[in-house]
Amino acid sequence: MSRPRPHLAPAAALLGLALLFVFFVMRRTVPLPEVESPGASEPNDIYFTQPAAAEAMALRGGPDAAVVRSIDGAERTIDMAMYELNLWSIRDALLDAKSRGVDVRLVMERDNIGALEVETLAAAGIPIVGDTDEGLMHDKFIVIDGREVWTGSMNLTVTDAYFNHNNLLLLESEEVAGAYTDEFEEMFVDGRFGPLSPPGDGLRTADGKLEVYFSPDDGVAARLIDLLATAEFSLDVMAFAFTSDPIAQAILERAAAGVQVRAVFDEDQAANLGSDYEELLRAGLDVRLDGSPGKMHHKVMIVDGAVVVTGSYNFSRSAEEFNDENLVLVYDEVLAAAYLEEFARIFAAGK
Repeated sequence: MSRPRPHLAPAAALLGLALLFVFFVMRRTVPLPEVESPGASEPNDIYFTQPAAAEAMALRGGPDAAVVRSIDGAERTIDMAMYELNLWSIRDALLDAKSRGVDVRLVMERDNIGALEVETLAAAGIPIVGDTDEGLMHDKFIVIDGREVWTGSMNLTVTDAYFNHNNLLLLESEEVAGAYTDEFEEMFVDGRFGPLSPPGDGLRTADGKLEVYFSPDDGVAARLIDLLATAEFSLDVMAFAFTSDPIAQAILERAAAGVQVRAVFDEDQAANLGSDYEELLRAGLDVRLDGSPGKMHHKVMIVDGAVVVTGSYNFSRSAEEFNDENLVLVYDEVLAAAYLEEFARIFAAGK
């Protein structure tokens, strides 16, 4: 099976290269500030990238600053499963953690282990395991001291932190951290990736406020379809890749039942063969293409303004059947309001 690769328009690629040049020049003279990223909220901390902000153009004040603070606070362990990593701020924080005796372990997509920043970590003695399957190790999560979990759509890269639309969610729960640690060790210790992952049922926390799922082992699409069936009045979607016909059909059924559906898609991905964007558009749904020059990299659904779906899981067959992915469902109206604000901002600028 050929390994899917994201498409990037030539103009976006050139701008991305320009940003990388600025980063490597400025990183030598301008340290990242210790400030809150725009978009933080309680009770869980959520961070949204702000590609249009002046600070972002200077590669300052991004969500990586908050991740660095968590890494700096680590006392015992850092387990990171990350598709791609090239942020110097994260590299330096991991090196500092290693030097003070924290047990740091990484799992990565094998095609991205050759990055200079990753090789620097390996040279410092940090163990890094690459996937062994034809699918992608597409996870983006960090577990710190068995009690904090970072997840969301953002790779720890310059482009994802400062050029693309992304979200990062910090969950403080030993119960949730335990589930993520089990998934990490399945890859890091057992070497089981993609379809070789043992089947599971996911996790619903004891308080019922959060669910965690991993693919391709937990039947993520089926759980999403069940959730969509509960939508009574609104469904808002931000999707990078959307090629799952079963999920698209579930959305169409809710729209036919009178649920207000709005969605914004990444423009390049929506043009790809198999995208469900055109089908939803033809059905009369209020769907738009992202109007920003970077990627609309969110993988988010907001159901009835009360339930948030987020993680690394694109709404695609590859995410469901081949890639290592993670997804959370959070039942929290305060958190949902923050995501709706992000949705409204991107949707309003859509086309």
